[in-house]
Amino acid sequence: MTSPTPLSQRLSERLARQREQGLWRQRPLTTRPQSVSTQINGLATLNFASNDYLGLANHPAIKDAARQALNNNSNSVGSGAAHLISGHHLSHHLLEDELADWLGVERTLLFSTGYMANLAVQQVLTEKGDRIVADKLNHASLLDGARLSAAELKRYAHADMTALSRRLQQAQQAGQQAMVVTDGVFSMDGDLAPLAEIQALCQTYQAWLFVDDAHGFGVLGDQGRGSFDHLGLTPDANTVQVGTLGKAFGTAGAFVAGSSHVIEALIQLARPYIYTTASSPVIAEASRAALKQVRNDAARRQRLHHNIRHFRQQARAMQLPLMPSHTPIQPLLIGDNARTMALADCLKAAGFWVGAIRPPTVPKGSARLRITLSADHTPAQIDRLIDTLAKTCTLQEAAQKTAQGTES
Repeated sequence: MTSPTPLSQRLSERLARQREQGLWRQRPLTTRPQSVSTQINGLATLNFASNDYLGLANHPAIKDAARQALNNNSNSVGSGAAHLISGHHLSHHLLEDELADWLGVERTLLFSTGYMANLAVQQVLTEKGDRIVADKLNHASLLDGARLSAAELKRYAHADMTALSRRLQQAQQAGQQAMVVTDGVFSMDGDLAPLAEIQALCQTYQAWLFVDDAHGFGVLGDQGRGSFDHLGLTPDANTVQVGTLGKAFGTAGAFVAGSSHVIEALIQLARPYIYTTASSPVIAEASRAALKQVRNDAARRQRLHHNIRHFRQQARAMQLPLMPSHTPIQPLLIGDNARTMALADCLKAAGFWVGAIRPPTVPKGSARLRITLSADHTPAQIDRLIDTLAKTCTLQEAAQKTAQGTES
């Protein structure tokens, strides 16, 4: 019998491996409002790492809605309980109705986070004997939701419709109910799922479709209605969507959109919903104001897409290793963990905050700089970033070649 291992020893060994593999993570400390110009770790910086795509997190109308909610005697800061106990406030109810009207679905249901929503949907809608068929680059919350469900999980190569068709055919032959699970916009690559082809395959094989459009809602489509609208598609009765309020909406929380049967099943059966305190009514009121901005401020969305086009044009001119994306997520593929961190550190020293993404968030060997754009970035700020990136990448490549020559 082996002797018990002290907890500190086990964790020390795991943490040491994180450092050795170049995977150590630290929490940056922000000390000013969320904006394209902010202060992180005491440094004044241009922020190219935020998911605040429309620049709404610090929008005056949304902050004013939160203040009014606090001053309203019918509201409190906290909800006080879970939705099914006494925490479902009028503000939550109105927000759900307005989100459903915006998307043209029967109902929506609020969750405290997108992670919880993705856990809930797959656990409730699938049963033992079903099959979840998931894109290999799905967000971690989708993968965890599938693993925690009773269904069998099978994955297919990213956006490979031949592989998806084969998986669905196998499920049909085995007599399994299949549910296809995919991001709408992939959070680390920035590309769109081929939803037209996926929807057609689902209809051919009578599969259900679950789309996490956290990075599509607010950004794509008429009135920001997301990836389906952007591609000229309409979700059918067997489609469920998840969106978050903490990205383009600039607030916090998430929602599930679908049929009345889906929403009622989640209310009755979803453990992440039943056993969680409802989010703040103040945040719900701020989100209602954010939804008005998302729906009505088309000029803000146009500025964002102009910035995306401008960034890509300038990056291509500088021959930067840009991945194919026409969304605010613009990854530069570096590959090596240490080099990715070194590049991010050089950018920070120059006044730019850019996300350095490493495994397991992305596959091994595909570490990258994840640059995200906002409607509030100016072309001049983007040009400064591109110029600094070009110089930094060139210097890093020269240093790497020198080091290799010294070793040989």
